[in-house]
Amino acid sequence: QLQLVESGGGLVQPGGSLRLSCAASGFTLDYYSMGWFRQAPGKEREGVSCISRRGDITSYADFVKGRFTISRDNAKKTVYLQMNSLKPEDTAVYYCAAVHTYGNCRVAGMDYWGKGTLVTVSS
Repeated sequence: QLQLVESGGGLVQPGGSLRLSCAASGFTLDYYSMGWFRQAPGKEREGVSCISRRGDITSYADFVKGRFTISRDNAKKTVYLQMNSLKPEDTAVYYCAAVHTYGNCRVAGMDYWGKGTLVTVSS
């Protein structure tokens, strides 16, 4: 069965860094574009970043551009989100999701979701 499992979350101080990983199983990852999303307490889920099937096209929300980098290793069936210069407002549960078409990489368009990993940015 298709599964996406996030890891790498935790507690980090403002200005620090974390790398999130999303491991896929049960399917060939390169069939899908991938996205990272997040949901802070009491807020709507929002898009963070997307990456195309081959990794040649990426997109970022304005609030993370220049700080976060999305990448993928299809041979390892893994997608990554490198998060630098973290801010308290980055605190959220971060979700990995898969979509058949890159143009549908948005909260309402994803086909498969992981269960999330919690990132807490606090001093």
